[in-house]
Amino acid sequence: MKTYRAAVIGCSRMGAFIDNEVTDYQAIRLPYSHAAGFYTDGRIDLIACSDLRPAVMAKFGNRYDVPIDQQYIDYREMIEKEQPDIVSVATQPEQRAEIVIYAAEHGAKAIYAEKAMAASMDEASTMVEAVERNGVFFNLGTNRRWHTGFDKMKGIIDSGELGRLRTLIVYSNGTLFNTSSHNFDLILRLNSDHKAEWVSAHLPNGEQTIEGDIAYEDPAGQGMIQFENGVMAHALLSPRSSEWEAICEKGTVTCWNNGWQWTVRHQKQIPGWRTGLVEDTFPQFERASSTANLIKDLVQALDTGEPTRGGVRCAYASTELIFAFMESHLRNGVRIGLPLEGSRLRLHRKREPRQPKLS
Repeated sequence: MKTYRAAVIGCSRMGAFIDNEVTDYQAIRLPYSHAAGFYTDGRIDLIACSDLRPAVMAKFGNRYDVPIDQQYIDYREMIEKEQPDIVSVATQPEQRAEIVIYAAEHGAKAIYAEKAMAASMDEASTMVEAVERNGVFFNLGTNRRWHTGFDKMKGIIDSGELGRLRTLIVYSNGTLFNTSSHNFDLILRLNSDHKAEWVSAHLPNGEQTIEGDIAYEDPAGQGMIQFENGVMAHALLSPRSSEWEAICEKGTVTCWNNGWQWTVRHQKQIPGWRTGLVEDTFPQFERASSTANLIKDLVQALDTGEPTRGGVRCAYASTELIFAFMESHLRNGVRIGLPLEGSRLRLHRKREPRQPKLS
């Protein structure tokens, strides 16, 4: 079968080394980083990398068998010389749009971009235009879209056995760009990517993180999302580990402890009590690497020409929710209608990103 050439831009945590941080984390299956996913896929040759730090690239090269003459400071030079089929963009959001656009316009056939998609809505719009104009397949690193447990959860919702989906609830203690990028994409996925109509949100640390049109830190936020099909989603800040619940007319399906445990409850007649929710066995599923599944999705798209499960429009939709939450907070929690228009907000953090654990 045909193999595809891949290159990674941004050789840090999600790009290459986060696998070292989650070796004993039951909710995650390895490979987890972009590079590890490519390296272990039999249909992909990981042929090059780019980063501003030669020492980090040297570690990358040793780990993933990328020779020094295929390690590049300048990602443009790498793309032009190596002509990879798949370009992975694992930089910070502030640098992501420029690189994705360049890759789309210079021969990349598929792009795997880390979340969040972009640092502004203008950047996200330009990325969509470049990707679609050049016919590039695109997946964003919101890995739960490719998680086999959430596939099973969505299957239960879509089967109708619990009746119509009414409400989605997310419990999380993370920030908008880092964590809600995952949560918003999963809400969209579980609701079959129906369009959101409006949001209303509050950012507890908004005044400390946003000045004018600039978010100098990644803010935390909670709020409501109303969808066109009548489903309401609630994103709640909570000290609980990331958890998700789908409430349907005749039952619920819940993921606990960030993908470690799962339950389904059906509405049933209970002796001495009219009706109640009774826990049943959650269907068995094979726990697998969501990173590997995301990459296989790109390979299948390259093989067949069919769209990926994600796509640049899905990435745009989850990004739009991030900025709509910030816009709602800045207007004292008023409803912000979607599609979002005229947002001038931009993420521009003052501090350096976390450094990778290299071993």
